[in-house]
Amino acid sequence: MTTIDINTSILDLNEKLASANRTRFDENGVFVLDLMASPGAGKTSTILATIDALREDYRIAVIEGDIASNVDAEKIKAHGIPAVQINTGGACHLEANMIQKAIEVLDLDDLDLIILENVGNLVCPTEFYLGEHAKVMILSVPEGDDKPLKYPNIFQISEALILNKYDTLPVFDFDEEAFEHSIARLNPKAPLFKIAATKGEGVDQWAAWLRTRIDEVKAGNACD
Repeated sequence: MTTIDINTSILDLNEKLASANRTRFDENGVFVLDLMASPGAGKTSTILATIDALREDYRIAVIEGDIASNVDAEKIKAHGIPAVQINTGGACHLEANMIQKAIEVLDLDDLDLIILENVGNLVCPTEFYLGEHAKVMILSVPEGDDKPLKYPNIFQISEALILNKYDTLPVFDFDEEAFEHSIARLNPKAPLFKIAATKGEGVDQWAAWLRTRIDEVKAGNACD
């Protein structure tokens, strides 16, 4: 009897397409950030705060992933930033082929940074490489300090971590020490940025880290 592992085939194809995406990004010196979080963690507000911190120095576009609607893309466009909406039609994550189609709408020669807002989910996006240079995970204080214990993989694969809605810490039963201990055990090399995106608090430190990563990719392209 022959057994076909469909999941392996899907991931293998995704990996090939993602590698092709990455080649295009590198050739154009465009840094691509994959932002992951659960619904309500503040992905869009974090993106808007990031745009405000970087837009004077970098050319930015956003690719929005949602199961349905274009609400978030319209928010980004209203901010004066190009945005491409991907509606997954039920899929709980973005895939490389979706990104491949989305970047055909964008002029990569005219960009320094693309932010991918992945579908709100703490599980599925971790398995799919999109061609991005970094995955970053956002957790909000109201979600609780136990999420690293429940969803360790997303914390382990992230190059940096953002704790959003930090200004609400006094209101919620969030054990900051326990959270930081879990992060240190799962991903000791990842910097943790504590921000209140809607207020702009803590965003400068996050933006400084991102600037370094963007400049590395731009410099690599300049040397080719």
